[in-house]
Parts: sequence; C-alpha cells; structure tokens
Amino acid sequence: MDRLTYVGHATVRLDLDGLRLLTDPLLTPRVGHLARTSPPPTISGLDIDAILISHLHMDHLHLPSLSRLAAGRLLLAPRGAAGFLTRHGFGPVEEMDAGEVVTLKGIDIEATPANHPNRHMPGRPRTRALGYVIHARRRVYFAGDTDLFHGMADIGDRLDVALLPVWGWGPTLGVGHLDPFRAAQALQMLQPALAVPIHWGTYFPLGLRSFLPRLLHRPPRAFADYAAHLAPATRVCLLEPGETLDLPEE
Repeated sequence: MDRLTYVGHATVRLDLDGLRLLTDPLLTPRVGHLARTSPPPTISGLDIDAILISHLHMDHLHLPSLSRLAAGRLLLAPRGAAGFLTRHGFGPVEEMDAGEVVTLKGIDIEATPANHPNRHMPGRPRTRALGYVIHARRRVYFAGDTDLFHGMADIGDRLDVALLPVWGWGPTLGVGHLDPFRAAQALQMLQPALAVPIHWGTYFPLGLRSFLPRLLHRPPRAFADYAAHLAPATRVCLLEPGETLDLPEE
C-alpha cells in the first residue's frame, strides 16, 4: 500500500509503487540553536531508494542527519550541490534543474521551481531551491521551502497529494516562505485531491518556549481553515510529526 509519513519539519517518507523516498532529512534532537520538540525519529537508510534535497540551507540539507542514513544512497539535489556533498562523503548525487526528470524504478521524479532565497551560507555553494513531483500512480508534489511563484498553478496538473510548507521554526517568517494563508492560496492554484501541511511543529529556538503552544500547533490548523474556503475540493490531512497516512487503493 502507498503511504506517507510526516517525520517532521520538511522530512517526509514516501512509499509509492515500491519506490521509497525521503525528503530533506532532519533527524537530530538539535540543529544549531533549534531544539526538536517531538521525539527524534528512528529511520534507517537501508530501505530508502533515494533522498530528495530541496535546497542547501541547514534545516534542509543537514549533514549529521544524512550521516545517520546508510552510505551510498542516491541524492537528488539542486545543480551545483554535488561537489559539496561528495566532499563530505555523500553520494552518488544527481544534480537537477527545474524541469529536469530522473527515473527511478520506472517512476519519473521531476524537479520544479521554488521561490526561496539562495542566501550565502559559509562553506556551502549558492544553488536554486527546488520542489519535486513524483509521477507514480499517484502524483505527489513536495514543495520543499517556497513562497508563491509565477507558474505554480502549472504544477497542479492532476495532483493527488501536495506536501506544502505552512510555517518555519520560529516566531516570525522570513522571505521565501508560505504562511498558512499563502499556503491555502497555493492550494487554490494546485487543486490536489489531498494536502498535507509540513514544515511546522518540530523545531523551535531555545529560550522561546512561551511561543511554543501558538506557533507549534496553530499554523497547520489555520491552513486547514483557510483551505476550506479557498480550496474546498481538496481534503486536508493534518499529521503530527511521526504519524503515517495510508493512501487507499485506487
């Protein structure tokens, strides 16, 4: 059976037609000044076919988390990332630009545009952020980290599932992110059958616990409320970090 597991933040495990994918692995109790607010997952890379990397920011390309997965996993990543990854012992790496396709186990994985700043991070190359569409029997869109962008509606051609970011990891959002309302606007353009909010409720800055209840739990629920008005044909499924959704047989 096809299924997806919201591991937390932008990390989702996808099991689609026998292809096993993991997005933007972030698996540790701490990431810099951020602390995980749910139990760290136990994921083995032994049964993962490929890892999808949306961009090179620390909370999406996290080297200690990649080290927890089995060596030799294929990584799909934005063009320009391969040298950095291979220098740190990861690979093989398939670099992609928006519009390019890689086929794994007979399933096409298409890189899509994303609207997210490629700000400089010391020691890391500047690359363009990506999303991905997995063209299995069910078409699944992983948006990565993005804001609204021109052409987003073109991605939504018969999408079955959209994995959309609805917040971040702190009390405010920087540029290049979807908040709950803009994520619902994205849903209105994409028109998938099912939407799962991601990029929320997992990590938060140390010392800001007074903000936790509102900003850890409210964004996906606000997204669902907005979506009910802007995209009523789409079912929103709210998964807590660690929860799995079995997708019924078609």
